Amino acid sequence: MADPIRLGADIGGTFTDVVLEGHGGRHSTKVLTTYSAPEDAIIEGMNRVCGLAGIQPGQIGQVIHGTTLATNALIERRGARTALITTEGFRDVIEMRSESRFEQYDLNLQLPAPLLPRNRRYAVRERLDADGGTLIPLDRVEVEALAEDLREAGYDSIAVGLLHSYVNDAHERLIAEVLAEKLPGVMVSLSSAVSSQMREYERFNTTIANAYIKPLMKSYLGRLKGRLAAEGADCPVFLMHSGGGIVDIDTAAEFPVRLVESGPAGGAVFAADIAARHGLDKVLSFDMGGTTAKICLIDHQTPKTARVFEVARSYRFKKGSGMPISIPVIDMVEIGAGGGSLAHVDAMNQIRVGPESAGSEPGPACYGRGGDRPAVTDADLVLGKLDADHFAGGAFPLHPDRSHFALQTHLGDHLGMDTTEAAFGLAEVVDENMANAARVHAVENGEDLSTYTMIAFGGAAPLHAARLCEKLGIDRCLVPVGAGVGSAIGFLRAPFSFEATRSVFTRIGEFDPARVRALFAEMEAEARGFVLSCAPRAETLTEYKVYMRYAGQGWEIPVPLTPEDAANPDAATFLQRFEADYTRLFGRSVEGMEAEITVWSVNAATPVPPVAPVESAESASTPSPQGWRDLFDPALGRYIPAAIHARAGLIAGATVEGPAVIVEDETTIVLPTSRRATARPDGCIDIHAKEPRDD
Repeated sequence: MADPIRLGADIGGTFTDVVLEGHGGRHSTKVLTTYSAPEDAIIEGMNRVCGLAGIQPGQIGQVIHGTTLATNALIERRGARTALITTEGFRDVIEMRSESRFEQYDLNLQLPAPLLPRNRRYAVRERLDADGGTLIPLDRVEVEALAEDLREAGYDSIAVGLLHSYVNDAHERLIAEVLAEKLPGVMVSLSSAVSSQMREYERFNTTIANAYIKPLMKSYLGRLKGRLAAEGADCPVFLMHSGGGIVDIDTAAEFPVRLVESGPAGGAVFAADIAARHGLDKVLSFDMGGTTAKICLIDHQTPKTARVFEVARSYRFKKGSGMPISIPVIDMVEIGAGGGSLAHVDAMNQIRVGPESAGSEPGPACYGRGGDRPAVTDADLVLGKLDADHFAGGAFPLHPDRSHFALQTHLGDHLGMDTTEAAFGLAEVVDENMANAARVHAVENGEDLSTYTMIAFGGAAPLHAARLCEKLGIDRCLVPVGAGVGSAIGFLRAPFSFEATRSVFTRIGEFDPARVRALFAEMEAEARGFVLSCAPRAETLTEYKVYMRYAGQGWEIPVPLTPEDAANPDAATFLQRFEADYTRLFGRSVEGMEAEITVWSVNAATPVPPVAPVESAESASTPSPQGWRDLFDPALGRYIPAAIHARAGLIAGATVEGPAVIVEDETTIVLPTSRRATARPDGCIDIHAKEPRDD
């Protein structure tokens, strides 16, 4: 039986990318994102790629979708009217945060405002102890009275987060039962279901975020499913989740907070697939689209993961300045540096870029859609990186005169620069912002980027990747086929997966093998159940992990376990694995300190098909350029003649010397004077520094 035709759709802040695989090939397109009805862009893109493939939408067997809608709703504070019900005395937890100062010496430190103001946070008299025992029982009559107050306030969604409910969810389930009876039209999110982990600040905040975006996402996903069916694509729809796997549309609608990093996660999966094909163990994934840039470390073809990340940081690069979300997630840094990121001159007469973006409405000035402020794309156009007449394959002509006017008016006139200098300044600022984010992320993970290979994708990344490599001291960069729609391709490479977690505090000295075995069995059944609900007859692989620390420490480290460890748990084995990983991270273990387990995790996933390794290609002669254009080389600080090559015309082994531009419909690869590029047999463009570094 032939493999089904599959569609991947990624909604970004500027463009919606759509990829169709099957029926003998792959076809892709980029459509401007339609903010008022995001599903419109997906439908338009689907019809385009179906036309290119010569098929009807009804022949599509599976749609996999990722979106920034959940993230944007949290950042822009435009979610549903939401309330929180919590334990008496704990309504201010989300405002008190963890009481840590992310900028220790800033006397004017501004903490991010909580997602819900105090008058939307309600308390009930109840209390469980840390082991789940009842100290103060919950009175159903009190909950019923509170439900009437919530009805009068007109809430659309309610988050329920009680103290220690991750151990015993009985009180949360009682509240949900009353709310379902008294407020049948209101959506409810329980912390014991959304994020069943210790630490009430992160758990409450995650549950509130889920409740806040749930009506928006449920409505959108319902509309999308209906529109696809109306077009004939009445097939299963799946969503990419933040941990790098796929879940069904019903799970996504119930737990939309798991979609917060769905688009970037698809990009990391795409980069990991390319890394596997090329046998690369240390990879820096660089995904730059229209609104943001995402940077992720990939170790041995596996993206690094975390169980807490932050949305909407108010201080750039500062951990603790954002909104913590406690879910399984691919660990990456995301900054407001995309093609649509807007530039301005601050009070110190410095050029600043982002995080504000022109998006697709109105877009950068050169789009000619009403935007009059300079964006990164405007600078790229002026510096010769883009061809105004062939942007998006010629379907979307740009307006260089509007870029010149915006750059000169908003930057040049303020700083005494001509338009070229203003564009150069803007480009250097955004490139340094991204380079600095990569440096910080690498340092936080104890990595040396000079040993890494960059994989660049997203519509804007190939324009900036070589300059970023110059700044970071990276010798090699790969730009894969389909780089302009990399995240959407990544959706089609991702497995069905789900991670179940439990917070069961356990000291190694009190380790109970029978209890541990039962806990792992329970979590495995939950995780496999979610996967099999998406793919009923699929094979599943299971990964086990615990989070451990020394007694008295404030945070823990992930400790991977083998299936044998989970089937026959032993305290000495767990301790040995913890101390080995702790020593690898910090250089030594701590003698005389008891170890503790705080969180247990089981991830079930369908196996990823093996990939064929890419072989080396024999050198071929340098192809003749199709033409020439002036390209600004930032390392030289001037325009230089650059050869123009069509990517489709480069055979395996063909080598292009910089300065040059390699053009295709969805992006452009810029080669400065310091780089050369070789076409690989799989179509990747392999960029190297011309002179290997001596260090």
